[in-house]
Formats: sequence, structure tokens, C-alpha cells
Amino acid sequence: MTETVTNQAAWQKAPGQPLRIGVTALPHLAANEILIRNAAIAINPLDWILQDVALLPWLDYPAILGSDVSGEVAAVGGAVERFKVGDRVIGQAVGTTVNQPAQGAFQHHTIVLDHMEAPIPNNIAFADAAVLPLGLGTAASGLYGRTQLALAPPLHSPTARPEVVLVWGGSSSVGCNAIQLAVASGYRCVATASARNVGLLKELGASEVLDHSSPAIVEDVIEAMRGRSLAGTLHATGHMKDCFAVVARCEGSRRVAATLAPPDERSFGVEATHISGTSLKDDEVGPMIYREFLPQALAARTFVPAPPAKIVGQGLEMLQAALEALKAGVSAAKIVVTLP
Repeated sequence: MTETVTNQAAWQKAPGQPLRIGVTALPHLAANEILIRNAAIAINPLDWILQDVALLPWLDYPAILGSDVSGEVAAVGGAVERFKVGDRVIGQAVGTTVNQPAQGAFQHHTIVLDHMEAPIPNNIAFADAAVLPLGLGTAASGLYGRTQLALAPPLHSPTARPEVVLVWGGSSSVGCNAIQLAVASGYRCVATASARNVGLLKELGASEVLDHSSPAIVEDVIEAMRGRSLAGTLHATGHMKDCFAVVARCEGSRRVAATLAPPDERSFGVEATHISGTSLKDDEVGPMIYREFLPQALAARTFVPAPPAKIVGQGLEMLQAALEALKAGVSAAKIVVTLP
């Protein structure tokens, strides 16, 4: 990028305030960075939480929130070889992690690290592709991170493994990605979800889906696991106490990777860790997913964007309504705003 791009963004001026549209100037690209002209932005729970409260002590306000973008490459840094201007891509933006507004998603142009984005084929719409990044990154960090479950990596032609990965809250964004990744690593996958989402999760590769609303959910999952061994468990959402109770009584790994901080009190023998959804920017998981696995998997349709996109409007001015829609609650869907 040889000159500064003048850019429109939806600013979070301070916690507790609505978004405000304003101008921001993007800095020159570092060697390993890419500038995306955003076509679609997806919303995550972290976004409305950061709008409400200053959850991250290092994050300065005004801030530009958001993690999930898709669009076309507008410029590339000097060391970037995988992409060129005009390529269709998704990117996992890390602005709120590194305290850099230029790397936030809620704007027309976003700077993304080279190893945190992947090409998307022409047969996947920008709005559909945008549902992937943070859910995918969080699931991958939980499944493969050295301090998390440290499972075998995803492959394009995986060899079947005897162990099972349990995904608690399978219809969430993290859960949908975790199921597909676990299957791509050769594991069987057992998941919990509402009864209406069983079909979706089985299409994604789950071998069994248990109704999380069942009063006997703990016994139901234990019965489904009978004669099988856990490779590890990813808790995406739902009652963590029930999840721990299952893991404590199953054969195999007692390790749980959780999207929320686990409580101090847990079932005997269960080892739980808190997933950072952006830790893959600093370790081997980022290149493993965004360079080695996802491009070919998306092209072959062996990995698909899920849960489905729910478009709530077009333009940066619709991002506030999108935050409010997600805060009100959605099931087996991801809120998306498109950009003209």
C-alpha cells in the first residue's frame, strides 16, 4: 500500500454507548499484512460485550470492534506472496487483541495478518464466508493448541481414529466449526444441541447429537459414550457443570477446552482450560488452519461455512442493529451485515 486510505468505520467511543460512524485513516501495511475491502462482517458475542463493558483491560476506547470479515484484497504488504489485489478472502481480525483500530472488523477496510486469512472460492458468497473466522479460530485453538486439547491436526484425507471428540453446544459458531475440524482430524464427534438443530450438526459430521434440554442429558451423553474413549472435549456453550459431570465419568481424556473461563469448582479429575480465540495468531495453529487446511477444504466443500448467515441489513449503520439482534439471542445462525 503506497498511500494512506481514508476509511469509514463504526467506532465504539466508550463502553455503554452505541456505535458512531466516522472517518479513520489506515496506516501503511507492514510486510506481513493485507488490506481487505470488506464485503461482509459477522457479529460475535464478544462484540456486544465489549460495547457494554470494558472487558479487556488493555483495550483503549475509542475502539473499532469486530473479528469476522470477508471481501477482496485491496493491497498487500511487501512480504505477502499468497495473495494479490482482487483475491476473494476471509480474514480473522485481531484489532481488539492487539489494541489497533485498523485491525478491527467494523469498517470498510480492515488490516489482517497474512497467516490469519484464507482464499474463498467463487461459489461461496461473501456473507456466507464471513461466518467463519472467530468461530473457526476459537475452535481450532481449543482443539489443537498445545496448552489446550493438543489433538491431531485436520487433514484433507484423514485416517479414522478410535477416539471421540465431545462438543458441548454444537450449534453455536464455535461448535459448528469444532465438529467439522474434529471430523477432519479423523475423530468421531458426539455433540449436544437443541433437537431442532440435530440435522444441521449431522450434516457437518457429528455421529450423534444429544438434546441439551433433556433432564437426563448427563446420563444420555454417558450412554452415547459407552465403550468409547474421549480424545478431548470442547465446551462451546451450555451448562458447563453438566459437561464436566460427563467428562468425569467417561473413559479417556479428562481435558476440557472452554470458551468461557471455567469455574474453580468442577468434577473430580477434570482439567479445564480457557480458550483464547486469537491465540492462533502467535502459534502454529494459525498457519495450520488458514494456510494448510482451509483453502483446499473450502474449495472441495469438505468444510463449509456454518452456522448459516442471517443477514440483518447493509452498511455500517446496520452494525448497531446487528449487535442488538445477537444480544437478544439467535440459535444455529450467525448475524451478518453486508457492505455496498
